[in-house]
Amino acid sequence: MICGLVDLGSNTIRLSIYQCENGQGRLLMHRKVMAGLADYVEAGALTAQGIQVACTAVEEYKQLMKNLNFHHLHVFATASLRNVSNTEDAAGRIQAVTGLPVDVLSGTEEARLSFLGAVEAGPESGLLIDLGGGSTELVRYEGREILSSCSLSLGSLSLFSRNVSALHPTGKERKAIRAQVKEQLERHVPTPPSVAHGCGVGGTARAACKVANCLFDRPRDCRVLTAQELKQMLKRLKDPSRSDLHLLLKAAPDRIHTIIPGLLALDTIARVYGLEDITVSPSGVREGYLQEKILKGGQPS
Repeated sequence: MICGLVDLGSNTIRLSIYQCENGQGRLLMHRKVMAGLADYVEAGALTAQGIQVACTAVEEYKQLMKNLNFHHLHVFATASLRNVSNTEDAAGRIQAVTGLPVDVLSGTEEARLSFLGAVEAGPESGLLIDLGGGSTELVRYEGREILSSCSLSLGSLSLFSRNVSALHPTGKERKAIRAQVKEQLERHVPTPPSVAHGCGVGGTARAACKVANCLFDRPRDCRVLTAQELKQMLKRLKDPSRSDLHLLLKAAPDRIHTIIPGLLALDTIARVYGLEDITVSPSGVREGYLQEKILKGGQPS
């Protein structure tokens, strides 16, 4: 069976197409649109324009699947619809336009599915960090078993939109970003344990590793980012030179505006938990969703 998954995120809208056999899914291809749905939120609600952006992307992916003669397409949303006041209206409108129901994941569910999809490629015990555009899921685990989880209502795009006046944050704006991350951590994890290793999930974590590979002349396929490297990256990019901007454009062109807010969030989390390093996983919530809700016979809620 060929199965397509559309992930309606706060920053990107992605289509992943999998070959499903014997209870396993193999990624065949993927597409993404930098939709920035978090920027279409006004007075707590996703605007009509934002809903239309989502509808357009989903309809285009639906047509792509149809052109490839694939017929199984599922749509789910994370913070992009979960953290707005008109969740049901937005999801209903997308279904009315595209004919596809939208499964809106809770923060707890997103954390669990991210863990299921990513942990095999990360350390056996540690802290999973799924830093998205509008939310961040944290899962503490040992022996690949979940001990605790939470969802922070901030991500790389929302931190940029709330705090940054130009392309990159000023010193004052950096402090504001760190303060917001710390406030959320204190609210959800008042007594954080000491954790040595992290497992990074999402586009920000992948982009951070690409930038580090360029900055530190590491192999292109290196997937481990140390806490010290995070600090060095932020220090160097505090006032990025022209060559630094060119490097960012080469390594993460679609995240030129959100990469530094994302790095600040990752670094703040790493400091609070005492992380030594973060291993970036190539998989995450989409693979967890595929395994849990489709391949195992579970039906989207």
